[in-house]
Amino acid sequence: MRKAQVKRQTDETDIEVKLNLDGSGKYNVSTGTKFFDHMLENFTKHACFDLEIKATGDNEHHIVEDVGIALGQALTEAIGDKRGITRFGQAVIPMDDVLVLTSVDLGGRTYTNIEAKFRKKKIEDLSSEMIEHFLQSLASETRMNMHIKFLDGRNEHHKAEAIFKSLALALKNAVTLDERKGLPSTKGML
Repeated sequence: MRKAQVKRQTDETDIEVKLNLDGSGKYNVSTGTKFFDHMLENFTKHACFDLEIKATGDNEHHIVEDVGIALGQALTEAIGDKRGITRFGQAVIPMDDVLVLTSVDLGGRTYTNIEAKFRKKKIEDLSSEMIEHFLQSLASETRMNMHIKFLDGRNEHHKAEAIFKSLALALKNAVTLDERKGLPSTKGML
C-alpha cells in the first residue's frame, strides 16, 4: 500500500497527516475551520484516498498553508518513485450552477494556474483567499503542475466544493497505477 505519515510542527502550527492512496475514501479531518474540513472531506471521498488530518495553530492562514504543505509532503512520500503512475489527471465537475475544469501533472515541476475568483471574502467560516493559497502550497510541496479553471457558476460554496472534488478526481487519475508505464517520462526520471 502507498501510505505516508507526516508531522509538521512549527512555532505557529502543529499538523499531523496520515494518507493512504489506495484507500476507500475514509476521512477524519479536524482543522478548526468547519468549511475547510468539509472541503478536505470531499477531496478525500472523491479521490478514494484515506486521510486523517489533525491541525491546530495560531490563525487560519498558517493552518491552511501548513495543511497544504503537509498534505503535499504526504502525497510525495506515498507516491514514491512514480514508477507505474499514470502521472496526468483531469476532471470536469458540474455542481449545480458551477462547472470547473482541473488538470494536474505529477511530473516534478511546480506550476499553478488557478482561475478561482470568489465574489465574497468568506465562504462560511473560511476566508475565500485561503482556497487558492492551500492549492498553491499543495502543488509546491507535491511538485505538481496544476490548472484549475472556472467555466461557469456563481454560488461560492459550490465553486469551492467543485474545485476540491475536481482536484480529487484529477489526482486519483494521476496516481492510478498502470505497471505497463514504468516511469512515465522519456527523460528517465521525474
